[in-house]
Amino acid sequence: MHPSRIEPFLDLAENYVLLNRSRKTQRDLLRGRTLINLFFEDSTRTRTSFELAGKRLGADVINMSVSTSSVNKGETLLDTAATLNAMRTDLLVVRHAQSGAPALLARKVDAAVINAGDGTHEHPTQALLDALTIRRNLGRIEGLTVAICGDVAHSRVARSNIHLLTAMGSQVRLVGPPTLMPADADRLGVEICHNMDHGVEGADVLMMLRLQRERMAGGLVPSAREYFRFYGLDTVRLARAKPGALVMHPGPMNRGVEIDSQVADHPQQSVIQEQVEMGVAVRMAVLDRLSRMQMA
Repeated sequence: MHPSRIEPFLDLAENYVLLNRSRKTQRDLLRGRTLINLFFEDSTRTRTSFELAGKRLGADVINMSVSTSSVNKGETLLDTAATLNAMRTDLLVVRHAQSGAPALLARKVDAAVINAGDGTHEHPTQALLDALTIRRNLGRIEGLTVAICGDVAHSRVARSNIHLLTAMGSQVRLVGPPTLMPADADRLGVEICHNMDHGVEGADVLMMLRLQRERMAGGLVPSAREYFRFYGLDTVRLARAKPGALVMHPGPMNRGVEIDSQVADHPQQSVIQEQVEMGVAVRMAVLDRLSRMQMA
């Protein structure tokens, strides 16, 4: 991943931010094309933002409910791929609990496949929207210190952000207990810190992560109260970061576990709601790029 490939993409997403804010959102770029949201895991922000992105570009958008589909009746992922291929789908947005599932589908269907999060592996569009949010607020990505705090081991958001931000020249610092650090953390080109007070010291960006208990084997963290005491972000810890440091969270938030409400709702430093807005613009840019590649 090279910065020369990322910056133009962020510029395109920036144009869509301006377009969305102007309320001139309906375009004909994807007219006559079909986009299917195939989500094997629950999602609000990502699925809805892809749906909005597709509709604002003129696509026919279908949300497949996995809980009531053939998938839930025992159909394999490859059978599902064959079915979708027969429907002549143009764009397929996939979220799956198993790492690598979107990549497998991409090899089996003619549609352009977009990874909307796979297991603990990747969440590429989240990293792009985070980068856009940072650049809009701080004017750059290169040279910043970004502290990614919390359950890093189970976070696909963290992994994608590590790859993108280090490629763009940021110093990434992973902050959390040893039990919630990925096994390969020392090979990711990042700083590792197990003390929250030290981890947030002088950071330009504080990216908080929720505890993903659904992916844990159990016994990795103490009670929620104890976790907040040692690794929660409150106003005292926020003050240790650089003045004006950004507070980010991919959502959903667990208030009082990894982040205090005063910090999450901070009128100047929290950009959590802006991240949601950037998500629509970034996903419009993704669909834009893929549709032009298909037409080329």
